[in-house]
Amino acid sequence: MTSATRQHGTPAAALPARLIATDLDGTLLRDDKSVSARTVAALAAAEEAGIEVFFVTGRPARWMDVVSDHVHGHGLAICGNGAAVVDLHGGPGAHRFVKVRELARENALAAVRLLRDAAPGTVFAVEQTYGFHQEPDYPKLHMEIPDAVLPAEELLAPDGPAAGQPVLKILAYHPSLDPDAFLTLARLTVGEHANVTRSSPSALLELSGPGVSKASTLALCCAERGISHEEVVAFGDMPNDVEMLTWAGQSYAMGNAHPDAIAAASGRTVANNDDGVAVVIEQLLADRG
Repeated sequence: MTSATRQHGTPAAALPARLIATDLDGTLLRDDKSVSARTVAALAAAEEAGIEVFFVTGRPARWMDVVSDHVHGHGLAICGNGAAVVDLHGGPGAHRFVKVRELARENALAAVRLLRDAAPGTVFAVEQTYGFHQEPDYPKLHMEIPDAVLPAEELLAPDGPAAGQPVLKILAYHPSLDPDAFLTLARLTVGEHANVTRSSPSALLELSGPGVSKASTLALCCAERGISHEEVVAFGDMPNDVEMLTWAGQSYAMGNAHPDAIAAASGRTVANNDDGVAVVIEQLLADRG
């Protein structure tokens, strides 16, 4: 594949694009976590043409330094799979939370209890607006030092170390289960208490509040701007992008995408390392004439 294509039988969007919503890891970012010069130029050209750009990611706000040099006009990002809308203009460490859609502690505790029973060996971490806590056996999946290391039940207790801030999501890791099998099991087990998805190649799940997803928060942001879903072009590569790819008027799965993302998208582009997002933006702008 050398260019962007639409899925067979899918008509082109009837309305011109007004907003681009793009995932970061595996999508906008190359595997080395860089943003190519071609992609930077394409984003700038889109904004020059009056198209808003939203970064929509599973990353927490404190991990947004990878795009801090490329904010320009697109200062808002949807982080934590829809749990927060963040203004990036302050730069790393100075992000302002515009909107928070928290995971209620009672829901988080219920999910922890149910997953422990359904998948013995599962270990947890707690992601908050400004904090990160984990259980003792949670692996060092990220290059950061947790603020507290305790069992999840203690972290989520009313008087626990995580009591002072909203919980954005729970991370659940299993050392041996197949990632997709773990996702299916968790959705069946805790779907009443949390929205469950994944973006990692390992068996690492991300649990947000019920109904909280990239798509639902993007829909709220678009409604505030008078933008319909038909006017949105979305890009993604993993299961946590599926709802967004389904919701947007035009959507593209990357050449390196998970099968669920490919099935959800209306089109397909080349891989992240081949600047697949830029390929589509360049084509969209060329079609405008």
